[in-house]
Amino acid sequence: MSQLVRLQDIQATHRDLIGDDYYDPTGKTAYGVDEDKIGKIDGALVEDTTGRIRYLIVDAGGWFSSKEVLVPAGLARIVGDDVFFDSLTKAQVEAMETYDHDYQYSYKEQYENDRKAFIADTVPVAERMEIQDHAYNAPNTLELLEERLTVNKDRIIAGLVKVGKHVVTEQRNVDVNLEEEHAHIERTNVDRPTDRRIGDVNGNETIEVELQAERARVSKETYVAEEVTVGKTTESHTETIVETIQREELDIDRDGNVVDREGNIITRDDITAEDVRRARGL
Repeated sequence: MSQLVRLQDIQATHRDLIGDDYYDPTGKTAYGVDEDKIGKIDGALVEDTTGRIRYLIVDAGGWFSSKEVLVPAGLARIVGDDVFFDSLTKAQVEAMETYDHDYQYSYKEQYENDRKAFIADTVPVAERMEIQDHAYNAPNTLELLEERLTVNKDRIIAGLVKVGKHVVTEQRNVDVNLEEEHAHIERTNVDRPTDRRIGDVNGNETIEVELQAERARVSKETYVAEEVTVGKTTESHTETIVETIQREELDIDRDGNVVDREGNIITRDDITAEDVRRARGL
């Protein structure tokens, strides 16, 4: 019956068993179902005969004030510095036994404990699950990440047009034809007798004739001389934005083997994204 030992202990006593390219999840952030933050990974338990990671020690401080549990490593999905347990619920963790740092765990014993915890009466029926054997295999799926550019457009004020008006004064000459009357006196010699006597009252009669003339009278009227309409036109132009993005690529040789930067073959069947990063010197 294989025993389970902490990864940090086997690093000191059996480094030849695990080599130098092993995956250490300690310190990574842990998330449960619906990506709810659980807490962090406090370490791992490995088989003392093979060095394979079988359990992750999860500090569930995000769900409980203080509780560490053992979660089968195969339930984990590792993305960068985050560990996701997509099916792990709070009720399941509550049904698990608290991890004891001083207890000597065996693979078979903990295997049986798991089957009890995940179907415990305190776990809602919809959250109960049967643990399969593959749930104890450390993750071997690499998620290669890449950055993509997202371009948005903002509306800004590029210019301002103001249209106003002001008064301009100018002198304008207008020619007007005016008429006026002038006296014209005609004298005609007459030789006829009359009964009137010189000196009679009527002898001082005068004749008045009104002389009329036209006078210019100037008035001003306002007319609309011009209409101004202000509109807008839209012009399109293409602007090239240069930005640096990154992506992760898997290094393999012609035979399909995963290799490091120097071309050395990595022979682990449970390689993770962290393994590849370390092998590539990232």
